[in-house]
Amino acid sequence: MAFSPDGRTLATGSRDKTARLWDVTTGEVRRTLTGHTQDVAAVAFSPDGRALATGSFDHTARLWDVTRSGARRTFTARTGSVEAVAFSPDGRTLALGGADETVRLWDVATGEVRRTLTGHTKHVSAVAFSPDGRTLATGGGEGAVRLWDVATGRTRHTLTGHIDGVGAVAFSPDGRTLATGGGDHSVRLWDVATGEPRHTFTGHTDFVFAVAFSPDGRTLTTGGRDQTVRLWDVATGRTHRTLTGHTDPVEAVTFSPDGRTLATSGDDDTARLWDAATGEVRRTLTGHTGPVYAVAFSPDGRTLATGGRDQTVRLWDVATGKTRRTLTGHTGYVFTVAFRPDGRTLATGGWDKTVRLWDVNLSTPSESIHHICRAVHRDFTAEEWSLYVPGRELSPVCA
Repeated sequence: MAFSPDGRTLATGSRDKTARLWDVTTGEVRRTLTGHTQDVAAVAFSPDGRALATGSFDHTARLWDVTRSGARRTFTARTGSVEAVAFSPDGRTLALGGADETVRLWDVATGEVRRTLTGHTKHVSAVAFSPDGRTLATGGGEGAVRLWDVATGRTRHTLTGHIDGVGAVAFSPDGRTLATGGGDHSVRLWDVATGEPRHTFTGHTDFVFAVAFSPDGRTLTTGGRDQTVRLWDVATGRTHRTLTGHTDPVEAVTFSPDGRTLATSGDDDTARLWDAATGEVRRTLTGHTGPVYAVAFSPDGRTLATGGRDQTVRLWDVATGKTRRTLTGHTGYVFTVAFRPDGRTLATGGWDKTVRLWDVNLSTPSESIHHICRAVHRDFTAEEWSLYVPGRELSPVCA
């Protein structure tokens, strides 16, 4: 799922072969977009909010005019599923990556293929534009990362070093550094201009599940199966701190909007709030009765939302560590939580085949939950979850 730039519309894609546009205020379906013949696996709004791109296992991507019910464009990948889509910052180009080992750059206005980028030898699982839109980063199952010149379609750099599949690529806030993570237990930083490796972050002894830049781009935090959280100096590659305390794999990490607090969660049934400067634990948040899979700060940084295997979502007061509210209703694991930019809506997704939109008032500890949008569609396979991009697979039906 994805919010429109103005936050008024939620787009969702589903195994039922449709995409839907929802009115966030009322919970009603504005449009049901039909045409795909297989699962809709990815959705993305254009920056101006007028177009929606969808990617599907039917080997196509489609571009829809969100004011109408029909597809404006259908982009056919010819072979293989579409696993990743991303708009350029100006909204004029759509990048598609998938199982056919290619990346295609489409002209959004005409529907024509501008470039077909070849070089990967396994499926392309991640695509990301640089903040200025001039460079595209792609990650492949063979372990290579490629930086492409968007204007010419030429490979600027092929970044090799990972010895297992690359599942995530992310530009730093200033666009000068690329962070990549894979299955080889390492996180790597690359100089975007030269393609040279800046640093290889080694120290984790097992799979790295989570990576996040601080808001100022100076610190990278990582967490993984080895039960540790690490804070790295992006400039030197040195470990600022290794945060220990979790007694099971670390599932999620995120910085507060001001960068002063780090939140982590893990399979030890806890979430933790750390002082990002000192590495001291400010609070250990207990109350969940199973692994905690997701964490998210509200835009003002005063509230932390967590979701876990115990089927609940909890809203915590960051200052006191106390639970403000426990949201119940999910009947399966809660795997993802995300605040709308205005902080008034919380989206949660779970194994119970539902996505729920909670209307929350976080101005005081006595906030209320006004309504729930709920969905019942299906369960997901392990393979599907392995391709999971937070917030893109579930489709709510409001009741």
